[in-house]
Amino acid sequence: MSLTLKGLHHVSALTARAPENFRFYTEVLGLRLIKKTVNQDDVSVYHLFYGDEAGNPGTEVTFFEIPNAGRNRDGNNSISALSLRVPDDKALEYWTQRLAEFQVEHDEIQDRGGRKTLAFRDHEGQRLILVSDEHNQGVAGGKPWDKSPVPAAYGILGLGPVHLTAAAADSSAKVLVELLGFRRKGTYPSPVAGQPDVIVFETGEGGSGAEIHLEERNDLPQERLGRGGVHHVAFRVDNEEELKQWIGRISSYSLPNSGFVDRFYFRSLYFREPSGILFELATDGPGFATDEDIEHLGESLALPPFLEDKRPQIEAHLKPLDTRQQG
Repeated sequence: MSLTLKGLHHVSALTARAPENFRFYTEVLGLRLIKKTVNQDDVSVYHLFYGDEAGNPGTEVTFFEIPNAGRNRDGNNSISALSLRVPDDKALEYWTQRLAEFQVEHDEIQDRGGRKTLAFRDHEGQRLILVSDEHNQGVAGGKPWDKSPVPAAYGILGLGPVHLTAAAADSSAKVLVELLGFRRKGTYPSPVAGQPDVIVFETGEGGSGAEIHLEERNDLPQERLGRGGVHHVAFRVDNEEELKQWIGRISSYSLPNSGFVDRFYFRSLYFREPSGILFELATDGPGFATDEDIEHLGESLALPPFLEDKRPQIEAHLKPLDTRQQG
């Protein structure tokens, strides 16, 4: 097929408390808050974007705030973990110490698919995996923000493999390969004894910034999404013209989809694959410097033009974030 996804664009998850989320992802993980805006479908709550120094595609982790949301009930047909890339194996040793210092629940360093990894959970139970780029080849990572509390030599470079868990992996695999053009790269043993191997798929230039890891589990209930859960994963589309071609392609497969959606910082399409996991295709541009100077990303509440006239009402309903890390 002529259309090719470039890799991972962003992953969006849920938080119940935006201020605590902000502190964890900036002060503990050292990511930059690149955009402080609102959920365009519910302007009473935050939508926070974290990433590298400029919020480049492939480095973004975003959170929708849903106050008082129940805890995520982990299970099947879900985005069960997201990964964050670090420069090398030595960085994982640094992170083992750092997570311990901040009393963050974490596992031991272990091998996943030929790479050293370190799994941990944030304060709301969000499942995260640090993955070493020591021997990685493929989509380039980002550049850590020079004001991060984490030294650049150990800093997070962007998104690594996104993990999907499904009761019937074949249906999900078919969409990844036949519809989206992913290539089957290989397998590695399931972390759970007696379960099928995890299947690795890649797209574009490949590498950890362009991989999906699909795990079939017959021993889990259906996930119930809540705080600490992942809402959707987005894949990179080069430009708006290609996105419109993708809309036609996905519609031809009789998969219900959102059609063209303007998210201001990028253009999107949403659809669910057969297991019910929400996928997004998102353009690389226009980018997060569209309405803010690159040096001051995330410092003020950013609103797309169609919400600007409602700014007083919107700001009145939002609790302030602690912006000490943005100075």
